[in-house]
Amino acid sequence: MRGSHSERGAGSILVVAILAAVIALAALALPLASVLVAKRAVEGAADAAALAAADVAVGRASGIICEVAARVAEANTAILTDCDPDGLVVTVRVERRAAGFTVGAIASAGPPETASARVPERTAD
Repeated sequence: MRGSHSERGAGSILVVAILAAVIALAALALPLASVLVAKRAVEGAADAAALAAADVAVGRASGIICEVAARVAEANTAILTDCDPDGLVVTVRVERRAAGFTVGAIASAGPPETASARVPERTAD
């Protein structure tokens, strides 16, 4: 005899167990991938909202700074949760729900600093 009768079908059980493990891992990986994709989308929405709000702050576009940021965030399937204009620099926070999680991002935009603003001028001694 090639083997005992008690071992018959053991390979089938092993294959079923491996398939169940693969399906379980895939079921866990899909929501994680969905959240990661949503995170990238929310980061883009935050960047776009901050840039649009900064355009209003410097006078390149018309409107109310935080209202413009909210419209741009909404157009990118996100919700503006915070808007902080500080002179010509605007910082925004946006959020979105994905796979039962809240995914958020923060972005700031404004005009670039000038060389004189970054480096103090030297005075003659």
